[in-house]
Amino acid sequence: MGTSKEFQQFENLEEEQLPVAKHKLHDWTHFAGLYAAEHVAATEFVIGATFVALGAKTIDILLGLLIGNILAVLSWTLITSPIAVDTRLSLYTYLNKIAGDSMTKLYNWANVIIFSVISAAMVTVSATAVRFAFDIPAQLNWYPTNLWFILIVISVGIVVVFIAMYGFNAVSEFSGICAPWLFVMFTSGAMVLLPALSIDVLGKTLPSGWNDFIALGNQSIWTGIDSNGEPGIGLIEVIGFAWAANTITHFGLIDMALLRFAKKKVYGLATSTGMMFGHYVAWIAAGIMGAGAAVILGKSIVELDPGDVAYYALGWSGFVIVIVAGWTTAITNLYRAGLAAQAIFYNHSRRKTTLTVGLLTIAIGCFPFVFSQILPLLTYAGLLVVPVGAIVFAEHQIFPRIGYTRYWSSYRKLTFSTPAVASWALGLIFGFGLNAFNVMSFFYLFIPTWVFTILVYTILAARYGAKKEYPEAEEEENIRNAMIEKFQEQKAKLESEPIKDNSIFTKALKSVAIAALLITLILAFIVLFLSADEYNYIENREIFYRYGFICTMIYFITAYWALQRGKQKKDKL
Repeated sequence: MGTSKEFQQFENLEEEQLPVAKHKLHDWTHFAGLYAAEHVAATEFVIGATFVALGAKTIDILLGLLIGNILAVLSWTLITSPIAVDTRLSLYTYLNKIAGDSMTKLYNWANVIIFSVISAAMVTVSATAVRFAFDIPAQLNWYPTNLWFILIVISVGIVVVFIAMYGFNAVSEFSGICAPWLFVMFTSGAMVLLPALSIDVLGKTLPSGWNDFIALGNQSIWTGIDSNGEPGIGLIEVIGFAWAANTITHFGLIDMALLRFAKKKVYGLATSTGMMFGHYVAWIAAGIMGAGAAVILGKSIVELDPGDVAYYALGWSGFVIVIVAGWTTAITNLYRAGLAAQAIFYNHSRRKTTLTVGLLTIAIGCFPFVFSQILPLLTYAGLLVVPVGAIVFAEHQIFPRIGYTRYWSSYRKLTFSTPAVASWALGLIFGFGLNAFNVMSFFYLFIPTWVFTILVYTILAARYGAKKEYPEAEEEENIRNAMIEKFQEQKAKLESEPIKDNSIFTKALKSVAIAALLITLILAFIVLFLSADEYNYIENREIFYRYGFICTMIYFITAYWALQRGKQKKDKL
């Protein structure tokens, strides 16, 4: 049984070029796992050290990160998710409808580069753990100085490329397995190294209460003094940092590629697993782990790489967390880069474009400078794409409310949208101009830039035809959308319904996996709360290292086994 001839035009298109079919939508748990794993990444070790180097104070970290990450969750929920669910398209495909081929290709090229470099940085971070395990020297120059390090990057990168090539489901499955374990390990790492800090500062293994903890933080972690000995950043900067860290994905609308699979717009709130448990908890935990490792090694926290910190916090499990945390973020970003490349080279499949981009990513990952400059890259990348997000927001949300025609450029069959290109360029000049003149904190530049671009695009679009009506073109669009829906319904009949595996053995595997995580937390709890003195603390820490690693192996074996059993059952049925 095949699809009818009337749908042949859709058969020749890649799946990513069409709206997501109804039968392929996912529940909120899908996105909770995806965002949890992506935003508990190896870079959290770097960011944890960055707040220390920037001289934030303890109370500013605790309060500022909470507010900033709540604002980020609301940005996904109120800005990104509604457009993604309305259109069921990735930003790359949707942008083509409102700005034409020329701007879309320029934008997609920018995204290929941005996400390839971010993914490469994550691969390099993962490689630092393997580097540490094999006693390969730290790579402190912008170029690699050790052949074995290059081979490690290539090996780690191949895994990332392979998983990203197999699309959204493969990415979310991998992330779903990693997310619970990553939460446990970041939390455990902080619990294991907090006594080392407490002994060094307070002379006892455990702070007596809130005041002791704040004093410990102010003296040994977030001291309020930056790496140059000057007063550091304050509450407003911490809030801005947390909010702006992901502007590329929420205000910039890149995450339309992921949230287009959501059944409901409110699923944007599922990003809270990444922001509140991931960024909030992980950044604080990373700061504690970094400071604790620095005390043990007698070094400054800014001298340590993620491999150093993870080992002294988690033992051999630390190697695994840096590798896995790097993978989960690298995979998602490479998936985005592959989508952008596929939108440019639409005659090629997404798997082929992802493979090509992936090989480029591996090559970039061999150069350590990418990892060391990841924070400036993220902030500038966000400012670069925010104007494009503003253009799409204006077209989709504002135009229908003020009587303008959505998709007017497409209806006029324009391949080059002057209003869109000019608005992007003017938005960049405005945003980077504010930065050059130091008008306001860099972390908040995306807000006036976003608003400015919306106003400019609305004014220019009105002059080029957005205020006119195109009833015939709109009717053709409605007919095409109806045909796509029927085509997808017909395709859905050919696909088997997903079957949930409720067998006793699979449930037992899942129970063992959960037990492994609980035992890990209990071991970390013992290190933190039941270490009477320094000798007892070191003894308990060694026990955690040993059995925590065993629990890590048990967790991944049983969780992956359970996942595979479920997939095999679906295939048989």
